[in-house]
Amino acid sequence: MNWHRSDNFAPLILVFHGQQKYRQIRSLRQMAEVLIAAWPSFDGEEYLTAAKICLDAHLGTCSVNEARIALIRAAAEANIPVITVVPAICDEQSSIVEGGASLVKGVHSA
Repeated sequence: MNWHRSDNFAPLILVFHGQQKYRQIRSLRQMAEVLIAAWPSFDGEEYLTAAKICLDAHLGTCSVNEARIALIRAAAEANIPVITVVPAICDEQSSIVEGGASLVKGVHSA
């Protein structure tokens, strides 16, 4: 898997506090960067899971979508709102998609 490859990673936006408030995530590399450099706390269970799954996806032992879902869960744990820009894939995300619309009309927030 190529860190820079983004064709399999459905984009999302994390909403942080501070100077760089909005972080668009479109690849495993951007996911890894935000987990390492911008995450507010490094000790949450979902955070650790997301970091491990990001590496696993890079190595090809799990899907890019599994890594994306893990990032969304870690964001919820850290109270970081997530804006998705494509249809939701998993049950946790399905509440914000209306009738299979191609654009999301909501924001995930813990």
